Amino acid sequence: MVKKDIEIEVYGAEQICASCVNLPSSKDTCEWLEAALTRKFPEQSFRISYIDMYNPPEKLKQKSFAARMIEEELFYPLVLIEDEIIAEGNVRLKKVVEAMERYGYKMQL
Repeated sequence: MVKKDIEIEVYGAEQICASCVNLPSSKDTCEWLEAALTRKFPEQSFRISYIDMYNPPEKLKQKSFAARMIEEELFYPLVLIEDEIIAEGNVRLKKVVEAMERYGYKMQL
């Protein structure tokens, strides 16, 4: 079992990224990711949250990362696991699953 719950943050905006036309919104991606990861890692807890890059919460870490996204023009949705960028733009479940496995999560088939 995992020693600590990992934190997954999905950064994005209500408006779909111009380079990501025909892809789901950032919020939809967060909801899809949460559902898929809950199925793949049942009874293994993790935290997932959506952060609007134009209106981030008051936490300094999240505010500064949101500012970085805007400044560096990073693609969104952007998935961050324990402060590491895992996916940007077109999020692939396989990459997120691989990252979680590095933290000790065991996929259930």
